[in-house]
This record gives sequence, structure tokens and C-alpha cells, in this order.
Amino acid sequence: MTDPPLPDLAALPDLAALPTIGPVTRRPPPGGPRREWQTATVTGIHRETERLTSFRLRLPAGSPHTPGQHVVVRLTAPDGYTASRSYSIASAPTDGSEIELLIERLEDGEVSTYLHEDLRVGDPLELRGPFGGWFVWNGQQPALLIGGGSGVAPLMAMLRYQRAKPSLAPVRLVVSVRTPQDLPFAGEYGPETAVVFTRAAPPGSDRPPGRLDARTVQQALLPGATAYVCGSSGFADHASDLLVALGQPVGDIRVERYGATS
Repeated sequence: MTDPPLPDLAALPDLAALPTIGPVTRRPPPGGPRREWQTATVTGIHRETERLTSFRLRLPAGSPHTPGQHVVVRLTAPDGYTASRSYSIASAPTDGSEIELLIERLEDGEVSTYLHEDLRVGDPLELRGPFGGWFVWNGQQPALLIGGGSGVAPLMAMLRYQRAKPSLAPVRLVVSVRTPQDLPFAGEYGPETAVVFTRAAPPGSDRPPGRLDARTVQQALLPGATAYVCGSSGFADHASDLLVALGQPVGDIRVERYGATS
């Protein structure tokens, strides 16, 4: 099945200014912190890797987002029991009528297991959002993006937005995964991206398998860039330490960690 095309991104207006970079001061997004629940419709499902699946959703009310934001998905059982989880938006901003989520299936994860095993194209899915006003990129300054595993999701929203509007500031992406089979969105990376394989590299790779290192990060540095780091706590700490050691100002590093519950 072929997914329907997304709206034309190039025709969209520029996004609002970011909060001032410096000491972390959380602010509500421009539209206000409150978001109502709405029932989206699944329009596409694509298995990215053995554990990662992307879901395309059509939103009846529309919810324009800024790259880096997330939504909350809620499941309701027949007996009224509910479970909700937050997932980063992986698609570039559009008119808000559709979004894409990258969701990892975790062992014993009641929400992610249902989404991976039972959700079908055409099914309804309740969600609320978007949320987030700190880990966002409006395209007005260079960005260095560093993601581990499923942490690449919000960074893909930033990369896709920059590609759709070439007039935006440049971005560089470093994504770290265990093997080539664990790389989501495998066909979308270009010369702005460095892929780090920690367990097994593809044949002909010019970098042996290994942990993200200072040399790889240094090659991706951009003058005046804000760094966005997303991944597990261990990965985020390691990447942040590398950035600081390379001279990236602490006030220009934004970090989003994900946990193991889903």
C-alpha cells in the first residue's frame, strides 16, 4: 500500500522563534499548554526494523507542530482502564493534518506491544498534543543532531524540515545504532549524516564498529550550532560529555532522554 503524500512543506510559513538559549527556562508552547484529546486515523504503517515501526496518522482537528515536539497516545480498554505514553513526532511540520511517529516495541510494554501487534491501517488512535517548548528547532540557527536508536525520531523531524525548506539553517546528523538492520529510515540519510554502528558495520564501511567517539562528533560540528541529543540516558550522557569536551557551550546543548517504559 502506498502512503498518501504529505502536504507541501515549502509553502508553509516559518516557525515561531525558540526560547532564548541559555539557562533552562521552560515555557508553554505558543498555543498554550492545554491540548484536547482527538481521535486520529492510522493511514500508514511501516516496519523500519525488527523493533521499530513508523505510524502515519491523520488528525481530524489538525495540530501543527514544531520539530522536536511529542504527542501523548492513549489506549482505553473495554473496562475503562487507560494507558498512555509519549512519542516524539518524526515528520516535518505541515498544516497539522498528518504526523508520523516512530515507536519501539519493548518487552512487556503494554502500549507499544498493542500498537505493533494489533493496530491496522484505518484504525482509530486517541492522542493529545503536540507538547514541548525546549527541545525544538525552528530552522533559524544551525543544528547538530545526535541520536541513539529510536532517539533519532525527533531529529528526523528537524532533518526533514530542513530538506523541505532549503533556505533554513544547515543541520548535521549523527545517528548511532547497533547494526545496519537496526537503522530506521535507512533510505533517507544523505551527506549531512554520519551513521555509527556499535556492534556490526556494513561491508566496505570506513569506520569499524564501536561506540560514538569524539572524532565523529567533531567532524559534524557546525559554527554557532545548537546541539540536540536524544537517546537513552547512557547514550545522552556520553554524547553530551563528548560535546562539552570538544568545546560546545553547555548552554547550546539540549538533551532529551527516553526511558524503558512503553
